[in-house]
Amino acid sequence: MAGNNSYTIVEYFGGEDGYRCGYCKNEKGNFSHGMWSHTMTVQDYQDLIDRGWRRSGKYVYKPILNKTCCPQYTIRCHAVKFQPSKSHKKILKKINNFISKGVLPKEHETVEPMDSVCEVAGPQEPSKGIECAIADIQKELAECPAVTNVERNEADVTPTCSEPPRKEPGSVPCGRTTATAPKPGIGIDPNRPPCRKAKDLRKERRHQKEQVKHSNAGVSSDLTTSPPTSTQTSQTKTLEDFLTETCPDTSSHCLEVRLVRTNPPCPQFKASFDASYQVYKLYQMAIHKDPPDKPSESQFRRFLCDSPLEAEYSVDGPEMGYGSFHQQYWLDGQIVAVGVIDILPTCVSSVYLYYHPDFAFLSLGSYSALREIAFTRQLQKQSPKLSNYYLGFYIHSCPKMRYKGQYRPADLLCPETSVWVSIEQCLPHLENSRYARFNPNPDEGDARVLKDVGRALVLHRRTVMPYVVYSRKQKGSSDETEVKEYANLVGQNCAERILLYRA
Repeated sequence: MAGNNSYTIVEYFGGEDGYRCGYCKNEKGNFSHGMWSHTMTVQDYQDLIDRGWRRSGKYVYKPILNKTCCPQYTIRCHAVKFQPSKSHKKILKKINNFISKGVLPKEHETVEPMDSVCEVAGPQEPSKGIECAIADIQKELAECPAVTNVERNEADVTPTCSEPPRKEPGSVPCGRTTATAPKPGIGIDPNRPPCRKAKDLRKERRHQKEQVKHSNAGVSSDLTTSPPTSTQTSQTKTLEDFLTETCPDTSSHCLEVRLVRTNPPCPQFKASFDASYQVYKLYQMAIHKDPPDKPSESQFRRFLCDSPLEAEYSVDGPEMGYGSFHQQYWLDGQIVAVGVIDILPTCVSSVYLYYHPDFAFLSLGSYSALREIAFTRQLQKQSPKLSNYYLGFYIHSCPKMRYKGQYRPADLLCPETSVWVSIEQCLPHLENSRYARFNPNPDEGDARVLKDVGRALVLHRRTVMPYVVYSRKQKGSSDETEVKEYANLVGQNCAERILLYRA
């Protein structure tokens, strides 16, 4: 947490009622636990998503996987070990060709599947009266840090320091520069290597394989290898090589990626809010078939701009700090896509991506995921523990939503033990059943279940107290079952740190 005076404050709503599924369209088939977060530390949210929770705006929810129609499993990619696949390289080359030469794909590709951001369960508003009192509560807690006698496990908390706000990052470099349009009629660029026939390339590769074979057999220790061809070089390119590939001075387009903080909103975010909202509105109408009046500005702000995560900074953390951000993709001076992300102590978490429908042919959904993986790798150099990229939920029962499993190496979260299991081990189970336990040890349980519900923290009448104290004050209270359910769902670490609001 950011300091001893920082708290997470939530209201738990349970998960008894079914609601509409955004994937199979079952009107009552989706079930999830939910809670409204008034404020949340980045460490608490990191612990929550590592137990299957996810946020949409300030609403945090956890699907009930053994009950819901389309089980949603938390998925993460090991960003540092990631290598782009052939399909990923194809997308990156397509983007590069469009930027450098203005080349459009021969065939417009189908719309990429995306998560449904607005169809989440439970109450979407906090209890009346508490929101206006949060600032006062936090002030009182800061002035009276010893209001609770519950011991805190400091080893589970990532220490951060209260630093003054740092300067907002301008833009994430993307290897593109503004350039003029190419001059007509100049013909083939004499500086480029001549095109070669595929037949000649195949012969050269066979010849090189024979050389390697003879060398390994000891035929000649003085055998020299020829310089790598362009084909060989492309096979060893890293993700960063593709993203920072230099373009001619006559590039047709200029692409820039800007990182802007959304909470608290930085000046760059405020200045680009209207342009960002207009792209979201076009996206919702074209991709999700929303009527023109549904993607309202308040809806946009509520689900994609509001966040319970406060800005936090750490001496060993990334320069821009932790919290919620938008990654804006500017093409020739206009926003064409926005990635909503959270930067947390051990990961970059992708919340949502929306784009201008006129640029769907660029596969911006896949491209943004690759950019976010590269961004995670960049942050890992500043903060070694920040090494994973979370893609949200993996839905195997929905074929169009399996694309997240292509970013490997990847793990899925076991719904019963909250341990990570490689996706290769999980897929056979999911082929046989929509709901599956991934942990191969049948005797292993959830090690982070809170065994003593009395230790869960409660915020009651602006006072923090263990639940055992609260239950004595509220004689005859019938909420022990609900509190126990909540405590087990968030786990021991969070239950002993997060303040559960009780009126």
